[in-house]
Amino acid sequence: MTLLAFLDYAGVAVFAATGALAASRKQLDLIGFLFFAAVTGIGGGTLRDLVLGRTPVFWVVNPTYILVCVGIAALVYLTAHLMESRYRLLIWLDAIGLSAYCVMGAAKGLAASGSPTVAIVTGTLTATFGGVLRDILAGEPSVLLRPEVYVSCALAGACVFTAAHAIGLPLLIASAAGVLTAFAIRSGALIFGWTFPRYRARPGRPPEDVM
Repeated sequence: MTLLAFLDYAGVAVFAATGALAASRKQLDLIGFLFFAAVTGIGGGTLRDLVLGRTPVFWVVNPTYILVCVGIAALVYLTAHLMESRYRLLIWLDAIGLSAYCVMGAAKGLAASGSPTVAIVTGTLTATFGGVLRDILAGEPSVLLRPEVYVSCALAGACVFTAAHAIGLPLLIASAAGVLTAFAIRSGALIFGWTFPRYRARPGRPPEDVM
């Protein structure tokens, strides 16, 4: 198995686990676990392939990805009750999945287009879209609306991987640099609450000043 294939399966498996954990928090049945795991696990990669015009999408070409989601969902269904702090586990698994998938998405975007810009966009989309879908379906606050940085972590990881690839570093080193960058930033956000300055609305101008 190649490094990129490993990152692909790892990203799907970890995101599927976060989807199944979200289902456990909502006390759903096994079918609910399977649905959440599949949507979260393959959601980002599906959007990436559609954006790149790669159809059929990856899990149709290789249904093993669906089987990975099914296996992870069944495992979490049987063991979720053993985990005392499922939400904490969910956000840390999400950080791992985000780190792996931003590099995988960037690599696929680069291979399909040859454009560093496209690679960075597809890396960011691949790493974040599944988590967004999971939170919407679970009716929980979206990761996009949390105060600490999230999308920026995937963006940074994709940028580092793309830059390292552009200067000719070996795939292993470029991938490791991208994964570690994304995970380090996301870890800092979770531990220390790193944020960017937020927009602050200003009072509107009086009507007489507009006329």
